[in-house]
Amino acid sequence: MTPASTVVSEFGAKRVEAVSDVRPLRIAMLSIHSSPLGELGTEDTGGMSVYIRELSRELGRAGHCIDIYTCAGNRGRGSKVLLSENVRLIHLGIGHSGPVTKNTLFRHLPEVFRALEAHITKSNVCYDLIHSHYWLSGELGGLAQNRWYMPHVIMFHTTGIAKRVACSQEREPAMRLIAEKRLALKSDRVLAATVRERDLLMKYYGVPAKKIGMVPCGVNTGRFYPISRELARKELGLQDTGFLVLYVGRFAPVKGLARLMSAAAHLRSHKGLRLMIVGGDDRQTRSLAELRRIARRSSVEDIVRFQGRVEHDLLPLYYSAADVLVVPSYYESFGLVALESLACGTPVIATRVGAMDVLIRDEKTGLLVDKPSPRSLASSIEKLMMTSSDSRRLREEIRSSVLGYGWSNIAAAVAREYATVLRPYSS
Repeated sequence: MTPASTVVSEFGAKRVEAVSDVRPLRIAMLSIHSSPLGELGTEDTGGMSVYIRELSRELGRAGHCIDIYTCAGNRGRGSKVLLSENVRLIHLGIGHSGPVTKNTLFRHLPEVFRALEAHITKSNVCYDLIHSHYWLSGELGGLAQNRWYMPHVIMFHTTGIAKRVACSQEREPAMRLIAEKRLALKSDRVLAATVRERDLLMKYYGVPAKKIGMVPCGVNTGRFYPISRELARKELGLQDTGFLVLYVGRFAPVKGLARLMSAAAHLRSHKGLRLMIVGGDDRQTRSLAELRRIARRSSVEDIVRFQGRVEHDLLPLYYSAADVLVVPSYYESFGLVALESLACGTPVIATRVGAMDVLIRDEKTGLLVDKPSPRSLASSIEKLMMTSSDSRRLREEIRSSVLGYGWSNIAAAVAREYATVLRPYSS
């Protein structure tokens, strides 16, 4: 077995054998508060939704059958959508009006479990294991684990304790931290995408190292690939743009957008510099209003462009049009946007969060910021401005550094984790 300290790096430039000898499984995938069909960049829909959709698709291609259960979206109770081969999305409608959010869902979990159990009984389906995503789904998975004597795998994607430690503005409720610790200890296996995440689980939640499976996130290399910068900018109406700095993600404080805009203020003397911010839900939300105020206070409102939410299929155009993607986060469980940018051949500047110091080859495919102050971010951007190149060869070199993270490789690694969990149940 690959040591945990090197498991992420094994998915680098070289491809890992994706064939798995795991028998075909029937998997209940729980994503209760967020749908894999949700609008990316909005409050409750981010990298986790991409992860679930892409992982399930590859598992389905490998012959496994996956049912993804969610309460998010506006579909009726028990409605089913075929997402891809062997993969269904099943909506568990619950009896209250209004949108389902993380803040309102917890108190309805017993009702959600009854809906889940009723659907499974009516469908006469039997699953080999449960794979929960995020702590709310983990609560549901824990109920199923007890009731059905079924293996339970959980991936938190983000943990409340990690956000608390990294960013004081993120006020996660104590209830979440207590639930995460209980779920981490009670589940059969916890999946972590990075060594940092594994270490946090061990340090703060007391999870034994042997219980944690290490599998990184992946990237769809067929969707994310280099496009000529000139062509990409023409498509997006950015022909007259100078050096383009790109941010892609949600507007949560932990993402560090405020210090990125402060960094832009240190670069105002560079003619033609533009900062494009992709994300949000196209409404005048409180977080967007606050970011606009920060832009005004930093005197960068004339060089910052709030692009709003962009469809996932269009993101390769934005990555390819940019000179650099910046990840200024205080915390990331992995950092999927960096992987997507690198697959498009665009360098990344990032703080040392998530998998950044594994994904980025410092001063080759991007730059790592050791002291994540606005001035340090600005210095790194300025350094890249001095050496920026749009050569096809360089873009292909950047892309080749992450080809091993294709979803078929990741799905095979997850399937092997499933096999580890199932072994005691079959003996």
